[in-house]
Amino acid sequence: MDLVLELLIIYFIANVISFILFAADKRKAKMNRRRISERRLLSMAAIGPFGAYAAMRVFRHKTRKTKFILVPFMIVVHLVVVSFLIYKFMI
Repeated sequence: MDLVLELLIIYFIANVISFILFAADKRKAKMNRRRISERRLLSMAAIGPFGAYAAMRVFRHKTRKTKFILVPFMIVVHLVVVSFLIYKFMI
């Protein structure tokens, strides 16, 4: 399998896991159960920001927390890095 395709699959899976973690935390919050730490959520958002941001919007979760304003900026960082890599290796 091509290395680029493998990396895309891994990146997709990271975003899915990020989405699932945010969804699970929202569910736990509604049930008054032990929550997933903000550190873990933000760490996963750094790896899979698209999934984290999607979950934040879909479940209206962590949208008022100041720390989580970083998630859209993480998306921008990922887009800049990917754009640079495409530019670097396609030219």
